[in-house]
Amino acid sequence: MTHVLHRLIRHTPPVAVAASGMHITDSSGRVYIDASGGAAVSCLGHGHPDVLAAMHAQIDRLAYAHTSFFTTEVAEQLADELVRTAPSGMGHAYFVSGGSEAVEAALKMARQYFVETGQPQRRHFIARAQSYHGNTLGALAVGGNEWRRRQFAPLLMPVTHVSACYEYRGRAEGETAAAYGQRLVAELAAAIEELGGDSVIAFVAETVGGATAGALMPVPGYLKGVRELCTRHGILLILDEVMCGMGRTGTLHACEDVGGGEAVVPDLLVVAKGLGGGYQPIGAVLVQRAIVDTFAQGSGLFQHGHTYIGHAVACAAALAVQRVIQRDGLLARVQQQGHGLRERLVAAFGAHPFVGDIRGRGLFQAIELVQDRATKAPFDPARRLHARIKAEAMARGLMVYPMGGTIDGVHGDHVLLAPPFITTDDDLDTIVHRLAQAVDASVA
Repeated sequence: MTHVLHRLIRHTPPVAVAASGMHITDSSGRVYIDASGGAAVSCLGHGHPDVLAAMHAQIDRLAYAHTSFFTTEVAEQLADELVRTAPSGMGHAYFVSGGSEAVEAALKMARQYFVETGQPQRRHFIARAQSYHGNTLGALAVGGNEWRRRQFAPLLMPVTHVSACYEYRGRAEGETAAAYGQRLVAELAAAIEELGGDSVIAFVAETVGGATAGALMPVPGYLKGVRELCTRHGILLILDEVMCGMGRTGTLHACEDVGGGEAVVPDLLVVAKGLGGGYQPIGAVLVQRAIVDTFAQGSGLFQHGHTYIGHAVACAAALAVQRVIQRDGLLARVQQQGHGLRERLVAAFGAHPFVGDIRGRGLFQAIELVQDRATKAPFDPARRLHARIKAEAMARGLMVYPMGGTIDGVHGDHVLLAPPFITTDDDLDTIVHRLAQAVDASVA
C-alpha cells in the first residue's frame, strides 16, 4: 500500500534506489539505460561528482535565504553566466523552480511590460496547437496539448492557437519547406489581424517541439518570419526552450540555429530541465534588458514571486552543470553523438513499415509511428501503442519517452529520445537496438 499519489493511481512504479551515469537501478536490482534523461532533464547523467561537490559545498555555506530579504553569491554568479552566454540583448535571469513556473513568470512579465508602457489593452496570447508549455493554469492555457487541457478548459484563459510547424503532416505535396513556413507565418498574421495587432501581448512557441508531438523542427525561414511579424506589431516573442534548450539540440540555446543557418532572438527565453540537469528543481526566464529597464523606470518591481525562487542549492547545481558542459566541450559532443543517433535511427527505422518519420536535432530526436507509411495513417488510439512501447522498453531495461495524441491530441504515437550528453557510441547502439525490439514487440 503506497501513500504517494502516483501519476497512475492503479500502478506503482519501480522503486529507484541508485543511479550513476547513464543508468538507474531499481530495488529489484534491474538496471535501466536512461535514453530520455527522464523527461529530457538529466543532461549530464546521474551522480556527476562535480555537481554533487558544488551542492555539498553550497549546503555547508547556505542552503536557503528568501529573496525578499537577500540575494546570494551563487545566484548572482549563475545569472552572470547565463546572461554572458544568452542571445543578444538579454540582461537578466529570473530563477524559479521549474518549467511551468518559468512559463507563468514569462506570461506575467509580458503583460506587465505592456501595462507599464501604457498599452493595457494588450491582453491576448497566441500560441500553437500540439505544443506543451507546462501544467499550471496559465501555461496550460497557452499550451496546445488537448489531452492535458480538456477537463480544465473552463478554468483556462482564452488563447488563440495557430498551426504547429509540423512538416511531416502539415507540408502539402509539392510545397517546399520554405513555402510551408511562409504559409504558417501568414496564418499567424491573419490571427493577429483578427485580434488586432495592438491587442496581442505575445506569441508563445517551443523553438523545437517537445513532448506533445515529439521533436518538431522549425522549417527554414519560419521562426525568422515569426520574429519579423512580432516586431512589426510590437508583439513580444516568448520562446519556450524548457525541453529543447541548454545544449540539448547541440547549441546552448536552440534559437541559435532555427534552420538554414539562421538565429532568432526572442524577447523572453524560458529554460529549465537541462539548466540544472535534474540535480535540483530550477528553471529561469532570460529577459531582454529593455523589458527590465521598463520595470525599473516604472513600478520598480516585477509583480510576481514564489517562496523558492533563486534557491541557493538549486543555483549551485545549475552553475556546476553549466560549467561542466563548457569545460568538457559537451555542446560539440551533443552534435557529434546526435549525428550518430540519427544514423542509427535511420538504419533501424528508415524502412520500418510502422515508422513514418524520424526527426529532431542533436540528442533530441523522435520517431513517429504509423499504421501505413504510404497514407501516414496512425494506429487506433485504443491500442495505446505509446504505452505498450514504454512497457516493452522498460522490460528490456530501457527508458524512453513515448506519447500518444501526437497529431491532434487523440490520434498518433511517437517516441522521444533525449539521452544524456555523455552518451557513448556503445550506449547509442544499445538504445536503438532495445528500442527496435520494443517497437517490434508492440506492433506485433
